[in-house]
Amino acid sequence: MNRSVLFALIVFGALAAVVEGISQAPPVAAPAAQGRAVQAPPAPSRPTGIVLVPSLEKPKGARRLTEKDFGGYLLVYFKDQTQSAYLAISRDGYSFTDVNEGQPVFDGTLLAEQKGVRDPHIARGPDGAFYLALTDLHIFAQRLGFRATQWERPQEQYGWGNNRAIVMMKSWDLVHWTHSNIRMDKAFPEMGDISAFWAPEVVFDEKAGKMMVYFTVRYGPQDDCRLYYAYANEAFTKLETRPARLAETTGIDGDITQAGGAFHLFYVGGAKVKHAVSKRINQGYEFEERRIDPETVNTEAPNVFKRFGTNTYVLMYDVYGLRPSNMGFSETTDFVTFKNIGRFNEGVMKTTNFSSPKHGAVTYLTAAELKAAAAHWNVRIED
Repeated sequence: MNRSVLFALIVFGALAAVVEGISQAPPVAAPAAQGRAVQAPPAPSRPTGIVLVPSLEKPKGARRLTEKDFGGYLLVYFKDQTQSAYLAISRDGYSFTDVNEGQPVFDGTLLAEQKGVRDPHIARGPDGAFYLALTDLHIFAQRLGFRATQWERPQEQYGWGNNRAIVMMKSWDLVHWTHSNIRMDKAFPEMGDISAFWAPEVVFDEKAGKMMVYFTVRYGPQDDCRLYYAYANEAFTKLETRPARLAETTGIDGDITQAGGAFHLFYVGGAKVKHAVSKRINQGYEFEERRIDPETVNTEAPNVFKRFGTNTYVLMYDVYGLRPSNMGFSETTDFVTFKNIGRFNEGVMKTTNFSSPKHGAVTYLTAAELKAAAAHWNVRIED
């Protein structure tokens, strides 16, 4: 099927961003009658530029990509105002341009059981595909009429933002995506009573030969979050193994990067970015006590990407303690010393057509993929 026909099939709308900053609430729907939600008011929409498909066929020539293949960067992020996810592209890894004029590419109302997605993470697999994972959670669902209660289950028993599902998606071209909702209580009934299933990330485990999905799990209403992992099937439509503990410490928002023969785990403890290192991808981590990020306000969602062609790694984090929020950045070559390079549009890192991204992740594009994405969404990126 040719591109023009596929594009004509796009049926996805996106909630418009109407306010800036988490301190501002989205438009309030009419009050829900007790025990029954009301329909959310209609919102301006824009085609997302993606198509959900039931399955994917591996393209001819698809292969493991190396650093020599890359010619651009891809940023995925979300916004509280829409509870949806966005894509931005960059040629140099410093200046990022949103592909859809600041409108969602991944519409939470269509992807998630709770009608909202958060905490997106994207990675490349050994097959050259893009692997995307998101939290299935809408923190404003009651206000918008998507449910009659503040949370999916009672806060007294399950705590703030309780949920039981994540969203898993796969694509080779950024346009056609498979889509699965993974409910912990259905996939692993013995863990069905968890109070949170947050911030999934994806990495390829060379030893296991599988894509490893790792995430935050909380039991009960208290802040007792821990990091777990499980392996996905090849189609990336389900988790094949029972979730197991990744590390013994408490914390949220784990991010794993392999560099210099070691695995570096960045995570959040006490609203600060922390660091641990291990020789193994999912066990044996040794933890540092110090705060890694240079901020004096609350941070979360660390993510590391490499500036290809160099030995420099960039640690990105969500500075959610700011109003409005922003992303902060530090650079390192040894994972011991970190140089603060500022926040978006306050230093060397720039956004050209969007602001206040939250909980982002960066992966890589070939030059051809960068050009194709720019053409598909009709955007111009800086040379």
